[in-house]
Amino acid sequence: MTLRQANTENREYDGWKNYASWNVMLHIDNDYGIYTGAVKFMSDYKGKRPYIDFCKDSGLDTQKTPDRINWISAKLDYEALNSAMWELAPEGARRVQ
Repeated sequence: MTLRQANTENREYDGWKNYASWNVMLHIDNDYGIYTGAVKFMSDYKGKRPYIDFCKDSGLDTQKTPDRINWISAKLDYEALNSAMWELAPEGARRVQ
């Protein structure tokens, strides 16, 4: 493996662990319909894995982003995605650990 390959493989995407994680959150944050759905979903969410539960609830779990990234994939950083979903919750919402 060359140094260039190592840098590409270990590169972060705007603070995200990998391109796939960055891409799905990019679409949640920037697609008005998905964003408002996520905010509404988080307004009374009480579970432990908000990202996956939101994807299943909204029907995204079997789809891909416009950039052809699976919304549910072993490549995703679910810990970071769950944290980002909690940021969409209204202030004072109970975060389950």
